[in-house]
Amino acid sequence: MQHFFDTLKSIWATKNLRDKILFTLIILVIFRISAHITLPGTNIDAIRTILEARAQGEGSPLAILSLLTGGAMERFSIVLMGLTPYINASIIMQLLGVIVPSIESLKKEGEAGQKKINQYTRLLAVPLAFVQSYGMMALINRFAPGGAQLVDMSDITAILPMMVIATAGTVFLMWLGELISEKGIGNGISLIIFAGIVATIPTQVAASFQAAPLPVILGLIAGTLLVTIFIVYVSEADRRVPVIYATKKTGGQQKSFLPLKINQAGMIPIIFAISLVSLPSILAQFLLQSESSVLRSIAEFSMQHLNPASPSFWYNAVYALLIFGFTYFYVSIVFEPKKVAENIQKRGGFIPGYRPGKETETFLSNVSIRLTFWGGLFLAAVAVVPLLFERWLSGGGNAISLFVSGASMIIIVSVVLDLIRRINSQLVMHDYDKL
Repeated sequence: MQHFFDTLKSIWATKNLRDKILFTLIILVIFRISAHITLPGTNIDAIRTILEARAQGEGSPLAILSLLTGGAMERFSIVLMGLTPYINASIIMQLLGVIVPSIESLKKEGEAGQKKINQYTRLLAVPLAFVQSYGMMALINRFAPGGAQLVDMSDITAILPMMVIATAGTVFLMWLGELISEKGIGNGISLIIFAGIVATIPTQVAASFQAAPLPVILGLIAGTLLVTIFIVYVSEADRRVPVIYATKKTGGQQKSFLPLKINQAGMIPIIFAISLVSLPSILAQFLLQSESSVLRSIAEFSMQHLNPASPSFWYNAVYALLIFGFTYFYVSIVFEPKKVAENIQKRGGFIPGYRPGKETETFLSNVSIRLTFWGGLFLAAVAVVPLLFERWLSGGGNAISLFVSGASMIIIVSVVLDLIRRINSQLVMHDYDKL
């Protein structure tokens, strides 16, 4: 405990770090304020109905997407879509990076190429946000309990300005995220998603306390702590690949290691999967009104088996496969065995038992594939098992929700660990500057 207070004192005494943290907190407060500003022309009474249903633990197919907006969706806020269009744009750009040679070449240009890709992602997010804003408004209208209508979707003169404002809200959040990345501390986009998730925890806790008896509450607390410890343990675990470098001055050898994390993808696969897993049930809302019996059958199947509000076997299977797929996909982008092998060779190093060059590259590729399997299994298990546990708890008739879902916990832990690493590095730099 004393070490914790000493660290706080060190942070406060480091002016540069203190200013970055305060700036980050101010930006996050602005984000939370904007999440409570309702779009002009919205039916306030209908919003109250949605919030009351949410407080009572009543789910909807939009509940999982609501994780990324921090309740802004239910409040029909000016930032009701959160960063979902930006996340979708990121997914598209990642896929195009594999298909389109010009984008793939940008990835190889280092920081300058990444800046251009980020710019293209932001530009793509704007039209996506405009199109998605209409669909989101229509869907929230459909999912509103008691047939409450937040806005008249047939009046284009009322809808169009709301779509423009909602699109501007997403652009505003992207700007806030960039401000945090540039002038604050941590990854701005991740921190905004983190703040939105943390803001919904009190509501989740209150709903659980209302629906569950004391023994179940104690079990939920213990389970949450165990899951948190497990996530931290696996997130920090790594495979240390031994590397030996030749020292020119002494003519000897220096032993080192290359740390390869089990969960190399971090929270990114979870965020991507959340953005896609709810699409079938959302699209089903429109297909239910189709004149085609085939489309209506597909919609009914989606609502029954792929509904986030009541996760079935098929929903959990698709969710887990999406996480697995995105884990392999993302790791294949961020970890390049060929580049790592070349860097080791350039520095006069080698991995014992493997020749520099192609043999080292193959070894690193095989190690990465095995680690990615366990990393994907870890992410899928933490995301899906709590859903199964929640369904088992709700078997008695009460809709009992966990304090924090597995997907939310992974995002929270990943962001917190990243913040801790960044703060520690800033403190170390400050100590070096004093010397």
